[in-house]
Amino acid sequence: MNGKQITGMGSGRREFCQSVLTASASLLAPAVSVAADATEAECDRQLAVLVDTTICIGCRKCEWACNQENRLSHRPREDFEDKSVYSRHRRPEWDAFTVVNEFADPHKSDKKYTMKIQCMHCLKPACVSACIVGALTKDRQGPVVYDAWKCIGCRYCLIACPFQIPAYEYHNAVDPQVRKCTFCIKRIKQTGGVPACVEICPNEALTFGTRAELLDAARVRINGAPDRYADHVYGEHEAGGTGWLYIGPLDFKYTELPILGSGPIPEFTESIQHGIFKSFVPPLALYGLLGLIMHAVRNGGSDQETNHGH
Repeated sequence: MNGKQITGMGSGRREFCQSVLTASASLLAPAVSVAADATEAECDRQLAVLVDTTICIGCRKCEWACNQENRLSHRPREDFEDKSVYSRHRRPEWDAFTVVNEFADPHKSDKKYTMKIQCMHCLKPACVSACIVGALTKDRQGPVVYDAWKCIGCRYCLIACPFQIPAYEYHNAVDPQVRKCTFCIKRIKQTGGVPACVEICPNEALTFGTRAELLDAARVRINGAPDRYADHVYGEHEAGGTGWLYIGPLDFKYTELPILGSGPIPEFTESIQHGIFKSFVPPLALYGLLGLIMHAVRNGGSDQETNHGH
C-alpha cells in the first residue's frame, strides 16, 4: 500500500471518529426533532409521489425498474412478469426496494386491487431520529438518504420505522448495510429527472411532483369521483406526513398500510432516547469503539483484497 493510501485512511478514521463523537454527544443534548427545522412551506415544496391504487394494474414494471436502477440483481425482466407472487404477502427486502402486493375488496370478494409499497420518505422520519451516527438523513428535497460508511449496524432504524421498511443484509458478514428505497435521489437531482418506477409506470398510477401539487391533485380526483375513491389521502397526515401519498377505492385499514396518528414518530422515539441517555455517558465511548471496530474491519477487508490481487 502506498503512502497516499495510508494517509487517506488515517484522515478517514479521524473524520469518522469526529462524526461518531458528534453524534454520540448529541444524545446528551436537549430533545430536538431532527426534522423540526423544515417549515410547513418547505414540506409542501418537497418532492413526492402520488399512488393511485384504482388504476394500478399490478404489472410489476416498477419492481423491475427499481431493480435495474439500483443494481439489486441480474434477474431478467421476465421474472417480474410473474403474477403468482400475489398469492403471498411480500415486504421490501435488501434486494427488493419496492414490491407490489394484492388486496381484496371486503365487500366484493372477486374484486382485487394492487398496491406498490416502498420507503415512505416521511417528512419527519423516525429512522433518521433513531440513527445515532447520522447514517440516515433527510434531504431538503424530500428523500431520506443513507450513508453506509457512517452506519455501525445498530439497526435502530429497523425498529423505529412504523412502516417496517428498512431491511438489513444479514447474509453479509463482512460489510452489511441497511437497504431501502433511495427515491432515486441521483435521478431527481438532475433537471427533469423522476424516479425509475414513476418513469416506467404504463398506466400512470404513479405521479411525481411537489407534495403540495400532489395533495391538490389527489383532492381533485377524490372530489371528482366520490364513488371511485375513499375520502382519504393516506400520508397527508399519518406519522406527521409522508413523501409517498396514496388514494384508493377502500378504507386503508383494508390494505397493508398501518393505521397511524398524525403525530410525528420522532416526538415519541426521541423522548425515550433522551430519557435513557440523559445521565448516562458510557454510550459515547461504546459507540465510538463500535464504530472504530467496524471501520477497522472494513479496511482490513479492503487490504486483504489488495493483497490477494498481488
